[in-house]
Amino acid sequence: MASTSEIRNRLKDRLMAISNSDYLKTLEKRIESSNIQETSIALTEEQKLMLTMSDADIKTGRVIDQECLNKQELEWLQ
Repeated sequence: MASTSEIRNRLKDRLMAISNSDYLKTLEKRIESSNIQETSIALTEEQKLMLTMSDADIKTGRVIDQECLNKQELEWLQ
């Protein structure tokens, strides 16, 4: 049986692949209307490091906008 973390990660991967905004909005509304109680999630040291590195990237301007990222991704896929 898959652990909660494994299920969560699979769902994240699937969500990232969805490009239909109407579908995502509907899904968001369903989640918001559910009775799920929010809890804190403990981050691993690796996750904390990745967040620290991301903050540093943002502060130093090492970012790319979504439009450019999408273009590069399409070029890579061809």
